[in-house]
Amino acid sequence: MQHLSPIALFVYNRPEHTRRTLNYLQKNLLADESRLYIFSDAAKTDADTAMVEEVRQLIKQVEGFKTVKVIERKTNLGLANSIIAGVTQLVSEYEKVIVFEDDLLSSLNTLTYFNQGLNRYADEDKIMHIGAYMYPIDASGLPQTFFYRAATSWGWATWARAWKYFEPDVDKLIAQFDQKKVLQFSIEGNMNFWKQIQQFKSGKNNSWAIRWYASIFLRGGLTLNPAQSLIQNIGNDGSGIHSNNEDIYQVQITKQPITYFPDVIEENEKAHQSVKYFLKNRKGNLWQRGLRFLKQLRLFSK
Repeated sequence: MQHLSPIALFVYNRPEHTRRTLNYLQKNLLADESRLYIFSDAAKTDADTAMVEEVRQLIKQVEGFKTVKVIERKTNLGLANSIIAGVTQLVSEYEKVIVFEDDLLSSLNTLTYFNQGLNRYADEDKIMHIGAYMYPIDASGLPQTFFYRAATSWGWATWARAWKYFEPDVDKLIAQFDQKKVLQFSIEGNMNFWKQIQQFKSGKNNSWAIRWYASIFLRGGLTLNPAQSLIQNIGNDGSGIHSNNEDIYQVQITKQPITYFPDVIEENEKAHQSVKYFLKNRKGNLWQRGLRFLKQLRLFSK
């Protein structure tokens, strides 16, 4: 395999999540040959200081990688600015990067998948992003990996050649959308991607991910994805700054190594339909939605 991509891990104030994320990452094939950069954001408030410090003690002792470099921010950048700065730094040095946050459990084969994809499509300008998470879709009849329009942010990778098109200015992004594009961008209205853009504009979220997906989409770019997830997100337990307590996106991590990568550079229509079907029906019927709402109420009232 060609030069392995560096891994960027972004951490903040969740020591237990960080420990589990690192534990799974260390067990990956290729971990011991990979360079790990851990970006630790500074506390936003005094209330976060103790947990941030606990995370920083933990990451100072990480082993199992070719090299480990810890970058402790002196001021609080926030997740979006932290990721944008870290990714920009590493792609400028290495031309590519694999990105993890502190709440992602990976399969043994996740780093292998990323590195194979990064090497295989290094010169394919249309492929701008590799995702390792996949919704719990019906994968029957789908190839092991496929190209798709939307970019998932729970474990991903990209190249300097693609990241240079990241547009942080939401007004510049919005100006390029018409009604047809809004419909395509939001998976025919089945996912709230456009709403996320509007919420960013009005200051209700600070998502780097929605701006990155919009940047890819507006260039006609595609993303590589596995039909069965190589990542499980453990952050949707209400513990994170940006997470809700929900189980809609729970998946079983596939143990199979990825052996197939598509040659034809176009969106897989069958995969698109499978994802669309999942998104359309993900919240279940009225009865299931009611049960989930009650469950969330119980958790928040504890």
